[in-house]
Amino acid sequence: MEPKSSCCFMLLLAGAVSQRVIYSDPVCGVRGSTVTLPCTFTPRTVTQDGGEVLVEITRVIWCQNYRICQRVTPTVYDNTLRNNANNPRYRYLGDTKGNCTLQISGLKEEDDATLRFRMEDEQMLSFWTGRAGVRVTVDDVTQMKILSSRDGKLEKGEAVTLTCTTECTFHQLEVTWFRDGHALPYTGPSLHLGPLKAEDSGNYTCDLKNTVGTLSHPFSLNVEAGEEEQNPHTGSVDTLLAVRLVLFSLHTVLIIIVASMVIRRTCVCKKAEQPPDVTEEP
Repeated sequence: MEPKSSCCFMLLLAGAVSQRVIYSDPVCGVRGSTVTLPCTFTPRTVTQDGGEVLVEITRVIWCQNYRICQRVTPTVYDNTLRNNANNPRYRYLGDTKGNCTLQISGLKEEDDATLRFRMEDEQMLSFWTGRAGVRVTVDDVTQMKILSSRDGKLEKGEAVTLTCTTECTFHQLEVTWFRDGHALPYTGPSLHLGPLKAEDSGNYTCDLKNTVGTLSHPFSLNVEAGEEEQNPHTGSVDTLLAVRLVLFSLHTVLIIIVASMVIRRTCVCKKAEQPPDVTEEP
């Protein structure tokens, strides 16, 4: 290999090494839900004005199951396509600088695949497909489960949050909550209850709206009565006892006052009955 060709080859190799795409971990989503695939990329660098600068990327592509995502490869997103030619359920949240995040809404069975990202510049100095890709699994039938924010017994006046969840992620989906089979007016994935009342006790279940086969197993919630409710007569007994003590005290004071008045009057009467002292003259 000639020196000049060798130099060019090494320059291209160095540029290729600097290019990279970093994907998120594999993603699992419930059919009909929305998932986000975080992604970052770095294009190759070139020498310009005595310094190293990144090549300006002009085309970003996401393809499904293909390892290279070349121009002839079918894509789910391509920023160079016009007139909304991209799959409307695939929304590019990234840019051409380094963010290649992709969002998929309304998951379908056809979305169960490995997706890969490709970047290209206008002069084709930097073109790279992240071959590792990110695996998207679509769960068609999954059973929800309920997690509680509190363990142990629950008493009146406390609070608890029940969360409807599954092994797969699910976003922007309505959740139907039930207590003892009756629908509750909540649609979020988390149900907050508090301050708890006795009527909050029951068997709770959750389900993804408009999705078959996702109803959770019942979660039993038991709200125990407080001490006053467990002994409903305690308050009235204490009040009655206090009233009796007051009446007893008043009665005792009254007796003492009356007795004092009687004793005093008796002494006065006896003193009045005694004859006056007569002093005899000598």
